[in-house]
Amino acid sequence: MNSTGQSDPSPGTDAEVWIDTQRSPDFRTLRQRLRKFVFPVSAIFLAWYLIYVLLADYAHGFMSIKLAGNINVGLVLGLLQFVSTFVITTLYVRFANKNLDPVAERIRESVEGEQR
Repeated sequence: MNSTGQSDPSPGTDAEVWIDTQRSPDFRTLRQRLRKFVFPVSAIFLAWYLIYVLLADYAHGFMSIKLAGNINVGLVLGLLQFVSTFVITTLYVRFANKNLDPVAERIRESVEGEQR
């Protein structure tokens, strides 16, 4: 019986399909492409955020430099944190649409074909 209470016609086949899928060249390609994007971008963003936090904590003079009216360096850098988040999201969506989605679609079609 499966989780919906229906009889499973061939127990174990789903697990075998997923194990075979994880071992497939397409899945390895998908994982490799994802990691090549996510790890460097995450490291860069975390470094950028850490620099901002360290500046806010230890460089009060620099962060309080007025740029225009009541707008100072700290405020601008803080707002740029939000901007960088949106830029990273946009870049990831473009990257995924171009490099990840076609491979994921091939994998999905392969898995669905094997389960029929």
